[in-house]
Amino acid sequence: MRRRTAVSAVLTGGLLLAVSATSLATLTEAPPAAVQQTVATAPVDPLAAAVAAAQQRLARVPGDHATWAQLGQAYVEQARVTADPSLYDKADGALRESLRLRPDGNDTALAGQGALANARHDFAAAADLAGQAVAIDPYDATAWGVLTDARTQLGDHDGATEALARMLELQPGTASFTRASYDAELRGDLVNARGALEQALELAPDPAAQAWCRTQLGALAFSTGDLDEAGRQVAAGLAAAPDEPELLLAQARVLAARGEVDAAVAGFRAVADARPLPEHLVEFGEYLESLGRDDEASAQYALVETVRRLFAAGGVSDDLSTALFAADHGDPQAAVAAAEAEFTRRQNTDAHDALAWALHSAGRDGEALAHAQAATALGGANASFLYHRGAVEAALGRTDQARDTLTAALDANPHFSPLHAPRARQLLDSLGGPR
Repeated sequence: MRRRTAVSAVLTGGLLLAVSATSLATLTEAPPAAVQQTVATAPVDPLAAAVAAAQQRLARVPGDHATWAQLGQAYVEQARVTADPSLYDKADGALRESLRLRPDGNDTALAGQGALANARHDFAAAADLAGQAVAIDPYDATAWGVLTDARTQLGDHDGATEALARMLELQPGTASFTRASYDAELRGDLVNARGALEQALELAPDPAAQAWCRTQLGALAFSTGDLDEAGRQVAAGLAAAPDEPELLLAQARVLAARGEVDAAVAGFRAVADARPLPEHLVEFGEYLESLGRDDEASAQYALVETVRRLFAAGGVSDDLSTALFAADHGDPQAAVAAAEAEFTRRQNTDAHDALAWALHSAGRDGEALAHAQAATALGGANASFLYHRGAVEAALGRTDQARDTLTAALDANPHFSPLHAPRARQLLDSLGGPR
């Protein structure tokens, strides 16, 4: 399943590779020897080298507001890479210092604060901050990217497309084309979604960016059930970045869909250990549950709340995944409460889907239907969203509609979830199968 959330993909740092070693290498004419040594001995971690360069620059010139802003942006991106929510507080401190030093006309710091707000799921604040940044500098492509992300998550898809067009005009690179791919995918335009990712890959400046593009190309192929293409993209990505957790996750999904259980379990476990995000722990747990390994699944689920508390301490709200997890695991009251809280913050397709599924789990299918329909209204064929809508339609006695929707879900991606795809097939069979 290719689900984009603010924690896991495009929106995690809000920058999506816009901050890199190359963007911070301009801090000095010649980086200090220690930084050169860091880059030489650890080429796979240019972001850490960039942070080190910024820190050394600030040790010499503590009043450099631009470097404080760049460091803050880098911390946000580093939080995405490491899954370390404590870096959000560091980012906040660096960005605040930049604005203290230059409170007026500081679009770089405002864009960084917007990226941080996106990462913490405060999308309304992110949109406001990015709007302030582009008002100061209409040519700030990073700020337009932050605004694109915020509007997408708020459900303002026309506004997001407008902001994206401006970003593409200003900086047609990896960060803008990957966003263009997601925008097209949301609308069901998979041809242009793939084309945009291929353009992003051509322009990728370093192995990390190449690996990210391969991850997204593999995820796009997987979302259509094309395991061979997904496997090819993942293999190419791992050749560039052998230990990248998102690629290992994509590989585990392909292995699971092919029935290679031992390799899939090892892959999911490696991802959960390297990048213990709540959604990764849940996905691993659900795979184990689908295998009947309930005790091992419970051990993964038990970690989810602990990790969520760590992210909450970093200022991150995660009611969306809380709602879905509670709905899937027998706590409808908590599911509805979390989904409604999320829906007050944003009304995009993810939030509509989560609220629909939560309401369904609570037996409130009459209320769920409108949200399930809204989740699938843009034209994208998200198999999970279609399964949820089909289950709601079936519960309401709309049998023919449910059969069509469930068929569409399984046609879109018969492997969308090792736990839920079989349930979708069972429900469809119980209704008489495809029409």
